[in-house]
Amino acid sequence: MASPPDTSKSIKFLRYQSYIRRVNSSKLLKASSKILFRSTLIAALILLIFFTLHNPPISSESPHFHSHTNFLSSAFFGGGGAAWEKQVHRSATARRPGGMTVLVTGAAGFIGAHCSLALKKRGDGVLGLDNFNDYYDPSLKRARQALLSKHEIFIVEGDLNDKPLLIKLFDVVPFTHVLHLAAQAGVRYAMQNPQSYVASNVAGFVNLLEVSKEVNPQPAIVWASSSSVYGLNTENPFSELHRTDQPASLYAATKKAGEEIAHTYNHIYGLSLTGLRFFTVYGPWGRPDMAYFFFTKDILQGKTIDVYQTQEDKEVARDFTYIDDVVKGCLGALDTAEKSTGSGGKKRGPAQLRVYNLGNTSPVPVGKLVAILEGLLNVKAKKHVIRMPRNGDVPFTHANVSLANQDFGYKPTTDLAAGLRKFVKWYAGYYGFQMFLFFFFQSFSRVTSELRNNTSPLEPIRNRERAKKARKK
Repeated sequence: MASPPDTSKSIKFLRYQSYIRRVNSSKLLKASSKILFRSTLIAALILLIFFTLHNPPISSESPHFHSHTNFLSSAFFGGGGAAWEKQVHRSATARRPGGMTVLVTGAAGFIGAHCSLALKKRGDGVLGLDNFNDYYDPSLKRARQALLSKHEIFIVEGDLNDKPLLIKLFDVVPFTHVLHLAAQAGVRYAMQNPQSYVASNVAGFVNLLEVSKEVNPQPAIVWASSSSVYGLNTENPFSELHRTDQPASLYAATKKAGEEIAHTYNHIYGLSLTGLRFFTVYGPWGRPDMAYFFFTKDILQGKTIDVYQTQEDKEVARDFTYIDDVVKGCLGALDTAEKSTGSGGKKRGPAQLRVYNLGNTSPVPVGKLVAILEGLLNVKAKKHVIRMPRNGDVPFTHANVSLANQDFGYKPTTDLAAGLRKFVKWYAGYYGFQMFLFFFFQSFSRVTSELRNNTSPLEPIRNRERAKKARKK
């Protein structure tokens, strides 16, 4: 019988060819990875250089941001120059018949910027005042300032406690209304810096009222109180008739003090005063210290977020109110504000005194807020569920807005899912390049680590060859 043909050489040759193919594939894969990595890095650097040349630090709504140094202090204006007064007059002049002339304090803030734009859009005169403090990132306030400037709204940089500055502003412009939104916000921060709340929310408000009572004609004043004044109230939904003498935080106490101060100046000096109790306002251009804002940031960055429960392990809920609804409420309050009745610091007759809730009337658990954000961001949140610390926050808010609806037609129309969708769209546009850089450098670190610890597909073959050599030795 003939012996079978010797195929060992063919097998060895096939194995050698397979080995060569794997070597070539490995080299090609590694070369391609390096080329792709370097191309991505070069593209990112080009984008970074382009962005830096054509934009300021990430703080604007578009690449056409321009920096404006609109500032004024009692030490700077020196009696007010002609150019400055011209700028102030241009901003404060109404463009519609019978239009209001409104001083908006806190105009570079979240609600202040939106209200200023809405007033200007319908033809009212608007002059802003803001001190651009650093309670949260001032670059966001500067970006709002730039947005307002594009709509010919001038913001004077100064503090409410600068009485000569306020006197000068009222000398230059006969304001028909004041929309007073400047305040030290935030419940928890009051435990770190209590004096800032007294200085802004009490002393600053009094200073504004002192100047307002002396001018002729006196302006009608609409100002920001807060839903926090309800404090430990357990009746739901919160009504303007409910007790507000049990504040749970210093912030709430200063806002409640503001309501009592408003009553005093109305009673003695005839100032028309309307307080608005805002309920957890959110939306585009919002405040970074608010939960919906920093939840979005932390979820995108893969950080763990704290989700509070009550001391009884129940879900914390808030009456989240979309910014457009709140703006309509503010304008409604301004439109229905009656004239003040005093002049030269003397009351001539009874004056209007009002307070209203501006909320959404639909409390939503914070857990649902997180779930909506997860869906919009397409990222699963890393949640740390803990009991709410005793830092002044309340477990539940729910607004009864029937009085505001009755007096100026206030009716919120934006649910939380729709409002958050608009916020996330703005957030992606505003922080888009920052988000790109963050995720790029995350990917950069991951790819670098993988390349550094790369295990070649040829490593098993090489290990076998090493083992054979070791056995031969």
